[in-house]
Amino acid sequence: MPAFNRLIRFLAKNGKTYYGDAILPEGVTDVAKTKKARVIKGDIFGKHEVTDQIADVRLLLAPLALEDVKTVRCLGLNYALHAKEAGLPLPKYPVLFFKPVTSLSGPTDPIPVHPIAQEELGLDYECELVVVIGKEAKDVPEDKALDYVLGYAVGNDVSHRDWQVARGGGQWSLGKGFDGWAPYGPGIVTSNVIKDPQTLKITTRLNGQTVQESNTADQIFNVKQTISFLSRGHTLLPGDLIWTGTPSGVGMGRNPKLWMKDGDIVEVELEGVGVVTNKVEFIKEDAPKL
Repeated sequence: MPAFNRLIRFLAKNGKTYYGDAILPEGVTDVAKTKKARVIKGDIFGKHEVTDQIADVRLLLAPLALEDVKTVRCLGLNYALHAKEAGLPLPKYPVLFFKPVTSLSGPTDPIPVHPIAQEELGLDYECELVVVIGKEAKDVPEDKALDYVLGYAVGNDVSHRDWQVARGGGQWSLGKGFDGWAPYGPGIVTSNVIKDPQTLKITTRLNGQTVQESNTADQIFNVKQTISFLSRGHTLLPGDLIWTGTPSGVGMGRNPKLWMKDGDIVEVELEGVGVVTNKVEFIKEDAPKL
């Protein structure tokens, strides 16, 4: 069991980057509102200490440094109503794909859209519960699965449906793995705080309008089942992230379609964790050099 409750990684006002245990005002659960944190020293996956040193938070960063992340596993079609809106049958087994670690970004970072992803419409949002594995897991039974969880975050599995489907060659990763297309955070909330990950309200807002509103209770494969299944013959390592799928309401499932545009503000929120807020920024092609 970690010594912290709400793990953040942040740039302090003194210019240094720390891991810390977020200090929130009484009654506040949104880690994005953190202004101060107790500095953590040591290995967050091993021996560590929450010190008495309190640092002022200038900027929240992605909760884990890239060197502390091992693998980014993601589930598709893991909410019953989402499968229905996609016109697809409920899967018999979890639908697994991977995102590169370079797709990860912080809770307020811009979402960069490369020119190759501007050629066609199809830029979509997906709010997701993100599970962070805290210790090595292999062939884990369902009733022990949550013992291997460091904590939970919320993320946006940004997707380009044209590159995912029409140009993806039957694989999803190309349309979901662009740099910066997996913002998550605003911190990692442990099971000290979140006892049951299957009772959490999860939401997306696009330019202030609610476009996804669901509950993790609608997941086809819950967190226990997912960890147990993914650990069968595959070792899960400390620092592995498991993105557990998105609920109904995605832009692709609407009529007319609702695609994100340059300058849009997208917020994903998970009850008990907080809000990740990112601005969509279309990258301009460099002018040819003379």
